[in-house]
Amino acid sequence: MFADRLDRTRSLMAEQGVDVLMLSVGADLPYFCGYEAMPLERLTMLVVPRDGAATLVVPRMEAARVVERPEVFAMRPWDETEDPTDIVAGLAGSAAVAAVGDHMWSRFLVELMGAMPDASWRRGSDVTAPIRSVKTADEIERLRAAGAAVDRIAGRLQRGEIELVGRTEAEVSAELGRQIVAEGHDRVNFAIVAAGANAASPHHEAGRHVITGGEVVLCDFGGTMVGDDGVGYCSDITRCVYTAEPPAEFRELYDVLFEAQAAGVAAATVGTPAQDVDRAARSVIASAGYGEYFIHRTGHGIGTEEHEDPYIVEGNREPLAAGNAFSVEPGIYVPGRWGARLEDIVVASPDGPDPLNRVDHRLAVVT
Repeated sequence: MFADRLDRTRSLMAEQGVDVLMLSVGADLPYFCGYEAMPLERLTMLVVPRDGAATLVVPRMEAARVVERPEVFAMRPWDETEDPTDIVAGLAGSAAVAAVGDHMWSRFLVELMGAMPDASWRRGSDVTAPIRSVKTADEIERLRAAGAAVDRIAGRLQRGEIELVGRTEAEVSAELGRQIVAEGHDRVNFAIVAAGANAASPHHEAGRHVITGGEVVLCDFGGTMVGDDGVGYCSDITRCVYTAEPPAEFRELYDVLFEAQAAGVAAATVGTPAQDVDRAARSVIASAGYGEYFIHRTGHGIGTEEHEDPYIVEGNREPLAAGNAFSVEPGIYVPGRWGARLEDIVVASPDGPDPLNRVDHRLAVVT
């Protein structure tokens, strides 16, 4: 698996004229070699020459955490008295064009630029994103398993099995986090809980607000499931509940949102430009008079990161490819009053859009 990913990456490097790819902390590293580096001040780097073997440069004190894969990379531990930047530059050799991972710390990039003064520099994602954004059948099944896990939690939320009224947003967020881990995730990536007027802030940080009867409660949560190969795949779902019978005005808003989300999913077919999925959802909301309250893109790719290519946004004219996995999550946010968002993860497949989240999309009323 890892060797195949690197082979395909080298082919793209050749097409783009990239001589060496350097991947440090972030999701690229485990995706291409199965090792997730701790975000330390000590440099870890996978050095991938276009023509030659890959080498994982790692602090010696971290080497015991690496699962060695000789068919994928050689390991070069470095000692505290060595300069890892010089080691990486030596492995890069006379590379004229170097691509670096998007999450590499700037201090390491600045040092590498000094050690490789004749090289020009590019974003690593220009090479890695086309590989990572098209999921294999195995990757889709891992995303499906993660999606099914958060579906089970969302179902409990909708049935009133997760207590809301009388608890703070932070307490409910912590409860969601515990359930994410209990459902098989290795870590919690986020657990947004936003009640009442707080739901008008798309990325509200759950706080001390005590949830009362008669409020919308927006819950957006997900985590990462790590497989035996050391690579994790993410979940992400948003559902809203109301802690009493909602007023007719909110019902109207949610009905529009429900229709917009369904339109976005239906538009997510292979060959459709990503921006057209955004347009499909946005046009429903705009036609109903809520256009100014939809303040973010319709979606983002998902895989080993909760946000990655492709982005479902106006201006992204790239056609969806079979195997692209992304969220469809329109929202309507009325400042000072309330907000709502409805989100599924969807895979573009040859047979049509494949939603990985199946839990009820209707507005649940709980007490």
